Amino acid sequence: QVQLVESGGGLVQAGGGLRLSCAASGVASGRTFSSRAMGWFRQAPGKEREFVASISDTGITTNYVESVKGRFTIFRDNAKNTVYLQMNSLKVEDTAVYYCAGRFNSLTSSSAEGYDSWGQGTQVTVSS
Repeated sequence: QVQLVESGGGLVQAGGGLRLSCAASGVASGRTFSSRAMGWFRQAPGKEREFVASISDTGITTNYVESVKGRFTIFRDNAKNTVYLQMNSLKVEDTAVYYCAGRFNSLTSSSAEGYDSWGQGTQVTVSS
């Protein structure tokens, strides 16, 4: 089983930035961290969980929800078994609990289906 632990959330003013980290350990379905695509999702109070960004196993391919393009960057360090989400120019509407997730294969996806490992989440609050 893969364990994912997020960190880096907090309170920030609009326009500021935060970097989220997600450290992975363990193996699931015969796949180690470096062979799995990873993703970030978020859930705001009273709203459905939303895809934010994903990255392929090698880090070559990334995709983002339209609302964060140009502001957020997902990247990974396979030597450290860690995936990151750099968030710049934060807006109040980015306030949510952010979850790291691991896919069962190496391909990126914006659908929560196929992500078989989830972290506990980290709160990001953006004040106006």
